[in-house]
Amino acid sequence: MSEMRIRIESAIRLISRGKVSTYGAIAKAAGYPGAARQVVATLRGSVGLPWHRVLGAGGQIKLLGDSGLEQRFRLEAEGVKFRGRRVNMKEHEFKFTKQKTAKAKRKTSPQRTRREHKGH
Repeated sequence: MSEMRIRIESAIRLISRGKVSTYGAIAKAAGYPGAARQVVATLRGSVGLPWHRVLGAGGQIKLLGDSGLEQRFRLEAEGVKFRGRRVNMKEHEFKFTKQKTAKAKRKTSPQRTRREHKGH
């Protein structure tokens, strides 16, 4: 399994009950901004993901027919509210926390100089 797919699946699994996210936000959270189509491909090829919590931009269900109806039914069962055909994103959007990469963490961690070690 590719690194991208693993990171996308991990981001999708973070979305809690009663919350939703968009294809684009998931791609960005996984570290691949602009890769919304890869999120779609990951959902198509995976089993056991909370697929119904993933929506199009603006909170719109993109699935057609019975699949779209099932997605809405599942979301409503979790307490998600709709405004017309869209999810009320102000109330239900899952906010991913920004995770620093190992390289970024090293740059922001305090480093002691020789002078600090000597007590000067």
